[in-house]
Amino acid sequence: MNPYAAKHEEFKKRGLKLNMMRGIPSKAQLDLSKGLLTCLGDEDYLSEAGADCRNYGILDGLPEMKRIFADILNLTPGEIVVGGNSSLALMFDNVASNMSRGVREDQPWAAQGHVKFLCPSPGYDRHFTICDYFHIEMIPVSMKADGPDMDEIERLVSSDPMIKGIWCVPVFSNPTGIIYSDETIKRFANLKPAAHDFRIYWDNAYAIHQLQGEKRAIPNIVRECEKAGNPHMPMVFTSFSKVSFPGAAVTCIASSEENCEYIKKRLTAQTIGPDKLRQLMHVRFFGGVEGVYKHMAKHAEILRPKFALVEKILSENLSTVNGCGWTKPEGGYFVSFDTPEGKAKRVVALCKEAGVALTPAGATFPGGHDPKDSNIRIAPTFPPPEELKTAMEIFCNAVLLAASE
Repeated sequence: MNPYAAKHEEFKKRGLKLNMMRGIPSKAQLDLSKGLLTCLGDEDYLSEAGADCRNYGILDGLPEMKRIFADILNLTPGEIVVGGNSSLALMFDNVASNMSRGVREDQPWAAQGHVKFLCPSPGYDRHFTICDYFHIEMIPVSMKADGPDMDEIERLVSSDPMIKGIWCVPVFSNPTGIIYSDETIKRFANLKPAAHDFRIYWDNAYAIHQLQGEKRAIPNIVRECEKAGNPHMPMVFTSFSKVSFPGAAVTCIASSEENCEYIKKRLTAQTIGPDKLRQLMHVRFFGGVEGVYKHMAKHAEILRPKFALVEKILSENLSTVNGCGWTKPEGGYFVSFDTPEGKAKRVVALCKEAGVALTPAGATFPGGHDPKDSNIRIAPTFPPPEELKTAMEIFCNAVLLAASE
C-alpha cells in the first residue's frame, strides 16, 4: 500500500474533530478581553459629553470611540461612522443601499443594468458571498506580490461603466497575507473609472494584526484619493472583531465627510441609536489607541508560535514536493497554500475523512471556482497547539497522498 495511504487510514481510525476552517480567535485570545465584561460599574454609563449610553441617540457613534478608530486609520472623527459587531454587515448594507437607492441617492445600481465587481483572487470568500446575494457579476483579477494586477484593474474600470466596485484587503490580505505596495495604493487612488459611481471597498480588517517584524505603514487611501480628485471613491472598513470579542465587538466605516453625512442620513431610517454601552465598554477597557496596540501585542504572542509551527511542519514535509508553495505572512490570520495543480479539492476531502475541517477548496475565488484547483486557506488560530500540530500533520500527509495518486 502507498505509505501515505496507510498513514491516512491510521489517522481516520482516530476519530478526530479538528477545525482549521475560518480565522476564529482561540479561547486564549478571547480571554485577553475578559475585562470588557466588568469594566463598566453600575453607575458608569455616561459618555465624556455626559450622554446616557443606555438611551437612544448618537447615530454615528460615541466621539471617544470614533477617535480610537480615527487614530488607527489616520483619519478624523468626522470621517468615521461606528457600527455594530460586524464590518461585513456594514459592507452588505452599503452595497444594498447602492443597489436600491444609488450612491448618495444617484440612480440605483440595479436600475442601471447588469452590475459587476472586480474581485482580486485569491480573496475573501465573504466578499464574494455579498456579490452572490445581489447577483453581482464577479470578475477575477490576479494577485501579485504587491497587490492586485493594477494594469488589468485600470483597463477594466476605465472601459466598463457597469463595473461599480472592487473588493480590497490592503494589509495582510485574506488569504495571502500580501501588503499592498505604495505604488499600488496610489494607482488605486488615481483610477479613472467609466462609472461615476464606482466605489473601492477597502476592507482594512487586519490593519493592526501584526505578528512579526516592524509595523508596515501604507499610504492612506482616503488622503490619496483626495489628492487624486476622487475624494468619495473609497469606503474603508475596519473591525475589533478579532481584537476583543467577535460576537460583541465594534466596527466602523470610514470615508469622506460628505459620504459619512449621507450614511448618517440613511441611519435615521434604520435605527434610533446604536449599542453605545458596547462602545463605552471598549473605550473604558482600551483607554485609547495605545491601549489597543498593547492589547494586540498580546494577541501576537499567542499567535506567533502557531504560525511558526505551521511553517515548520510544512517545510519539513512539503518543501521538496513539486507544485507546492505557501505564504509566510507577517500578520493577519491565514496561510495561503497551493497544492500541485488539480489537487486542492482532493486534499480537502482527504482531510475531512481524517477529521480535519478546512475551508472548501475554491472558496478563495469568485463562485468557488479556482481555475487551477490549487489554493487552500489554512487558518491556524483556533486550535490549541497540540491539535494544530496534529491537524497540520494530517494536512501534509493528505497533500503527499494526493500528489502521489
